[in-house]
Amino acid sequence: MLALRLARGTHPLVLLRRLFVAAASAGVGFLLLCTLGHALSHPGQTSASLLRLLWCLAPLAATVQFAVAVARTDPSTRPRPGLSAVGLGPARLAATAAASTALSCTLGSMVALLVFLHLRGDLTGLPFDRAGTELLAADRPLPLAAVVILLSLAPLTASTASAWVLRPRGGTRGRRPVAPRGDGVRDTPAPPPASSTPHTTGTATLAPPTPLAASLVTSPPAGLPWGVALTAAGLAVETYASRGGGSGRVLPLPGHADLAPAGVLAGWSLTALGLALAGPGLVHLCGFLLQAVRPGAVRLLAGRVLQGEAGRIGRPLGVVCATASGLIAATTLYSRAPGPSFGPLTALGAALVLVCTTATLILVALETKQARTATTRALLRQGAAAQTLRAAALTRLVALITLFAPVTWALATLAAAPLAP
Repeated sequence: MLALRLARGTHPLVLLRRLFVAAASAGVGFLLLCTLGHALSHPGQTSASLLRLLWCLAPLAATVQFAVAVARTDPSTRPRPGLSAVGLGPARLAATAAASTALSCTLGSMVALLVFLHLRGDLTGLPFDRAGTELLAADRPLPLAAVVILLSLAPLTASTASAWVLRPRGGTRGRRPVAPRGDGVRDTPAPPPASSTPHTTGTATLAPPTPLAASLVTSPPAGLPWGVALTAAGLAVETYASRGGGSGRVLPLPGHADLAPAGVLAGWSLTALGLALAGPGLVHLCGFLLQAVRPGAVRLLAGRVLQGEAGRIGRPLGVVCATASGLIAATTLYSRAPGPSFGPLTALGAALVLVCTTATLILVALETKQARTATTRALLRQGAAAQTLRAAALTRLVALITLFAPVTWALATLAAAPLAP
């Protein structure tokens, strides 16, 4: 009930984000129900239906990542003064965010069920009814238990992931700790004695002033070697599966049932995980390279900001890089394979993964910009020109594209090479 009341009073943009979560959940639910339809139409091809179900894990994972990003940026889940006194501490707020996520995903699953039944012909009187009778097994009854289990995957997974990410951490009690924003202001469990504290405001304590350049720098992330190792392992698994033992272990794709062996999914999964782990290290390296060889004010500021934001934007950027490389490799393979190109279900799954990962990166970038507002104001107060800040932002964008675009293209080429006919 609290989640419903918060949803009614939220900003329209926040509601729009939740509608996007519902739409992504509807797409995942429809793909899962189409897999069930294939299993009902081909009762003797159990292995093929199971492997088709495995291909739905990529859109499901992208939807869960997007739902967690929306829950993190939801203003109603942030701790506020006085909420703990009425029983709305960090744990309750995390539960509220999980309930809101489950509500949005459940709405999307219900929409997916209605569309699925409409295309099967179970719901008539609307346009395009019975348009997918052959694909969706319209001549066979739907098992209720299977439908409930498949449609509950997205709500349960997304709500659990949101509750886990937003859970209270550390030794604080009664509120969720907030990471330092890099502007000298940090939350503390209890302010120190008045004799040693120059000024306090609520729960925020002004720390001793530090140089802005030093406050923007963090230690290098430790996941770069592991990410590179997992990426190399994923490419090796894909190469071995395509050349060493592809016969009899085919991973069917909509439209092309014999395009890729079963090990390709495992290889792509390891590659995506490796890029997600290596993303923060690559962003930190990009910031380091920007500051090399006598940097000016623009390059110095851009490099320091990239190093400070590496842990936050690195993983979503690595996931987008993995998604783009997978789509480029798949497009290359489909263009070489005989027969039609992307089928409708393949296009829907690819669009879900691409849109969800890109939207997650945009949300994280906006969250990072909001967290950097105090530092930007401090720079403006110290005489920095607004044109310099815009030039630094453009420099960061160009540097990230310059680093990640060749990495994406190289991984796509290496992933598609072993599968070439």
